[in-house]
Amino acid sequence: MRVTVRLFARLREIAGAAELSRELPAGATIRDLWRQLAVEFPSLAQYERSISTAVNAEYARMDHVLRAGDEIAFLPPVSGG
Repeated sequence: MRVTVRLFARLREIAGAAELSRELPAGATIRDLWRQLAVEFPSLAQYERSISTAVNAEYARMDHVLRAGDEIAFLPPVSGG
């Protein structure tokens, strides 16, 4: 199944793109997708415990099962005032 990945802030810088398209097996979770991206872009791995995730603009947990056509957003922690 094909999904769209949206990356923000530092994650976008690491991947060199704000949006990616990825092919995943049926039953894949957000965590599966994240780990696939971390293999492709090793600097992403350090953010796994601190990112927020959303599927189709709704916050979701890493164990959320994805469906074809989903848009997954990975958001790093925000700092500042």
